[in-house]
Amino acid sequence: MAASSAVAVTRPAAVLGRAGGGLARGIALGYLSLIVLVPLAALIWSSRAQGLGTFWDEITKAEAASALKLTLVAALLVAAFNAVTGTAIAWVLVRDSFRGKGIVNAVIDLPFALPTIVAGLVLLQLYGPQSPFGVNLAFQRTGLVLALLFVTLPFVVRAVQPVLLELDREMEEAAESLGARRLAVFRRIVFPNLLPAILSGVALAFARAVGEFGAVVLISGNVPFKTEVSSVYISGQIESDNPAGAAAVSVVLLLISLGVLLLIGAFRHWRTRHEASLAMPIKRSRRHGGATAKFRLRGRRPIGGQRGNRHDR
Repeated sequence: MAASSAVAVTRPAAVLGRAGGGLARGIALGYLSLIVLVPLAALIWSSRAQGLGTFWDEITKAEAASALKLTLVAALLVAAFNAVTGTAIAWVLVRDSFRGKGIVNAVIDLPFALPTIVAGLVLLQLYGPQSPFGVNLAFQRTGLVLALLFVTLPFVVRAVQPVLLELDREMEEAAESLGARRLAVFRRIVFPNLLPAILSGVALAFARAVGEFGAVVLISGNVPFKTEVSSVYISGQIESDNPAGAAAVSVVLLLISLGVLLLIGAFRHWRTRHEASLAMPIKRSRRHGGATAKFRLRGRRPIGGQRGNRHDR
């Protein structure tokens, strides 16, 4: 009787659990469809409403092609620069202690909180015709890149920072005790662990730079074939009553950003599985009555090129 009653109680609970999980998935998918998928589908449909020939003509116009080229080149430069500077800033915030560290850590998130049009206005005041520093970058590609660097600053920093916080320092200390230099330790131990996070931040920074409008619309000046990026071109096409042209360029940007995100996501997945398959536990042996740690990192010989004697092999 006790067993049958327990089974009777367990089955409704399991049924309710599955029903609750299905309801939660339905709500999540419905919300995602309403907020993301339906607008994207409408955008793609409007871009080809007049046929694929019109779509191709719109994205191959000289002005549209110039704006797309400038957008992609600027986004790639910004993403590459952020990969280096963002990792360095995250390293300083995690590994170093200094006065004002909390303030610097809070300033990193300022581009997230500040409206982008305000950021563009601030940059125009600082580096425009009336710059207090005597530097005029307005209506130039350098100013455009500077604005994109400002709005994409937090992505790599915030992606790398938690990985550095969770990184085991014992492996670094062990490598240094074996005679490895700091650069070798970073290259062989730290950087492989940071690479997935760096790529995630770079992908987000690239996608943000590709679609940025508010921060660049003022400082770029919207000069065709010189400083006009795709987002500003799209706005101009809508104002010129050409929604098909605006939708066509928007779809190209969407496909590029989505492709980059999927590519880096696939690489991260492969890297994680590859690292898991190569990970080996630390082996310890005793030599001449003392404890000796022998490390095998990612299937390579010990860092610093030091080899054990025959008794260790």
